[in-house]
Amino acid sequence: MITRSIAMFDTAIGPCGIAWGDAGVTGFQLPERNAAATRRRMAVRFPDAAEAVPPPQVQRGIDAIVALMRGESVDLAFIGLDMEGVPEFHRRVYEIARTIPAGATLTYGEIARRLGDPGAARAVGQALGRNPFAVIVPCHRVTAARGKTGGFSASGGRVTKLTLLAIEGAQLF
Repeated sequence: MITRSIAMFDTAIGPCGIAWGDAGVTGFQLPERNAAATRRRMAVRFPDAAEAVPPPQVQRGIDAIVALMRGESVDLAFIGLDMEGVPEFHRRVYEIARTIPAGATLTYGEIARRLGDPGAARAVGQALGRNPFAVIVPCHRVTAARGKTGGFSASGGRVTKLTLLAIEGAQLF
């Protein structure tokens, strides 16, 4: 039986949620319109999970996320992710996205080229749109071509994406 737990925590942009199991973090939730809405979203996404005190490795991840959202240059690559059930193509996209440092961006097309499939920009965008680990897999650092921001599926959409990029000091277009 897989044990899954969740925890809520405050950041500079609002209350976030994180879910984990025995194999690592299984999901992350950016803030919704308020703490209650974020908690409800976590309950929908992880109906089998109970709120718990995070184990030390998850707490280190939470602390790093809080620091990142405060504007500190933090690398979240140390956070272990449980990718069970994540399609192989998505995993490959997420691995590349995790190499983008805070304050930097890549385009969907650049990731597609790094995958060896320059025609896969749209598929890259779709994979990032289904990213269950937003911020930990920094999909907000991936933009469209020709200076466009591209989409963002988290609450607040492009405004949230631009907020995260601004916190990180990204030089946009």
